[in-house]
Amino acid sequence: MKLVEVKVRKFRNIVESSFEVEPDVTCLVGKNGSGKTASLHALHRLLPAEGGVSFDVHSHYPAWQEKQDRLSGKDLDKVKPIRATFEFEDDEVERIEQRFGPNTLQKEKVVLARNYRGDLKRGLLLDEGAFVNHVVNEIEWPYGTKTPAKEADTIDELRQYAKDLSEKAKESIEEVSDEEGNEAERAEQAAQQVNEQLDDRLGGYNELFSAVWSIVKPRIPKFLYFDEYSRLPYSVDIKHVLTADSSQLERSELTARSLLRLGGADEDYLTDPDYERRKRELENISNFLTRDMREYWSQNPELRVEPDITKKTVSAGRNQGKKAVLDELKLRINDERHWRTLPFDEHSSGLRWFFSFLAAFSKYENTDEPLVILLDEPALGLHAKAQADFLRYIEERLAPRCQVVYTTHSPFMVQPGKLERVRLLEDKTDIDDKDPKGVTISDDVTSTDQDTLFPLQGALGYDLVQHLFIGPHNLVVEGTSDYTYLTVISDYLESLEEDRITLDDRWSVVPVGGASQVPSFVALLGNHLDVTVLVDAQKKGHQRLAHLADQGILEENRILTIGGVLDRQAADIEDLFTEKDYLDLYNRAFEKEVTSGDLNGEDPIVRRLARYEGEDRFDHGVPADQLLRQRDEILPELSVDTLEHFESLFAKINDTLQE
Repeated sequence: MKLVEVKVRKFRNIVESSFEVEPDVTCLVGKNGSGKTASLHALHRLLPAEGGVSFDVHSHYPAWQEKQDRLSGKDLDKVKPIRATFEFEDDEVERIEQRFGPNTLQKEKVVLARNYRGDLKRGLLLDEGAFVNHVVNEIEWPYGTKTPAKEADTIDELRQYAKDLSEKAKESIEEVSDEEGNEAERAEQAAQQVNEQLDDRLGGYNELFSAVWSIVKPRIPKFLYFDEYSRLPYSVDIKHVLTADSSQLERSELTARSLLRLGGADEDYLTDPDYERRKRELENISNFLTRDMREYWSQNPELRVEPDITKKTVSAGRNQGKKAVLDELKLRINDERHWRTLPFDEHSSGLRWFFSFLAAFSKYENTDEPLVILLDEPALGLHAKAQADFLRYIEERLAPRCQVVYTTHSPFMVQPGKLERVRLLEDKTDIDDKDPKGVTISDDVTSTDQDTLFPLQGALGYDLVQHLFIGPHNLVVEGTSDYTYLTVISDYLESLEEDRITLDDRWSVVPVGGASQVPSFVALLGNHLDVTVLVDAQKKGHQRLAHLADQGILEENRILTIGGVLDRQAADIEDLFTEKDYLDLYNRAFEKEVTSGDLNGEDPIVRRLARYEGEDRFDHGVPADQLLRQRDEILPELSVDTLEHFESLFAKINDTLQE
């Protein structure tokens, strides 16, 4: 089961906001105090995997609204600060339908909400009539008895019909002929089958909802929350951590419990006075964690985790002398590069955070327990390269196992090639407003301020620089729209079974922020890089590119225009789409219904659309963003002509590659 949507309401600085959750990784980006942590805290309290966390009106209700809402007569304890929607996966739907019949599950979704009192509200839309009809169809009915049975809409009505049918059959068995008696016996058997079928399918429950819920509940993921306060302590009281109720443990102690039980570690071994048994179990834990540290901690791959257990002497009674008892686990890190070991709490905060998370997740990695991981500002103390390592850990180890939702304001924790995962948070609270907005959550980069966008801009800028100086073959394009169209459609063509022309994998596509920036970019770096330039036809700056070619900075055959592909004097990259295809994309993006008949002229389609709208130009990035976000729906609908136009362009671009 997958988490698909989260709605937070009346919680801290959030009045009411919702966001969609990606099937693998979702990234919440925003400034400090923008509501990122509040969103995770609310979600964690819906179904916590560990720890005793709950809602509290006095601590969590928006302070500027609490008094007002109380005076208006609202029962704040009944307010639901968290609501989450989960979607069934195919195998789960199949299992429910096998037991309860097709169409019993009206919507393949479950909605859970929790109020401030702590009550969990469950939403599961079922059709009891469909279930009853399924049971009726499984019974061998004698002639004339099935039709009345199909009129039953509820379980109680079907049971009552079976009861009436059975009583009538018993009364008539001794009073009728042999043939009629056989029919009566069959009717009684059918009535018995009804109850057997219902009992079997309902599994001892009296109602359909409870029976279905018994299957659904174990599949709903719980939420594992991890933040800076979840880091491991240097010293751990083994007995307390292993025996205390999770609600009595601090988050750091819950992480310690995961460490102690790592890889199925037997707590009897950990507390056994026999040195060899205890040492072997500690080595198992060390090997498990050291493997991950060396694979994902590129800062120093020569570290080794060395847990140890100290003995504490306690009195066992006046006449029994003293007895050594295992008491504390202590952690040290052996740095083989520098030939020294240090206590865990003397290492960098970044390393301690990373190691602690490995320990916390280890409890769940090899289990089937459904889980969503909530990471609050992960890897904040890590170097940029180490943050990239942790992103790789998320991709390779976490996302294949469970969904991940994490918050960040670090550019290095945003993946430029996967911006569809990003949700932007902005606190628009103004308590002087009659109706304060609070936190807004959006995936639309055009609706937020520059400070909120900074991590995305930084990520893109860093990615751009990395491509410039690492990529041997660079395709320079005017803007991000060009980048989106080229990469998305090339990836789609590559996914098709037939052999299609795509961009060569060696290309690094570099958007430089507009046609006017292209000549400057090439002039600065053209002598040092292998560069091909793709520009729209008849744009200012082409003369400057031609001048660069005359100077030998850029080869003339490496200046490509869209017009050269379409054999037109004036053409933009949007003209590679057929008119119908681009209008479909434009209408999706702007929620309009423009048709070919509305447009006049033969110039590029973006100019005709701007003229129709009465504008100098419209934001060309919005349709490109629409393609990026809905590519699975849009790409299969593109016409043959559109795909062939892009293939022609890819062929021309690939021909300029320097071997």
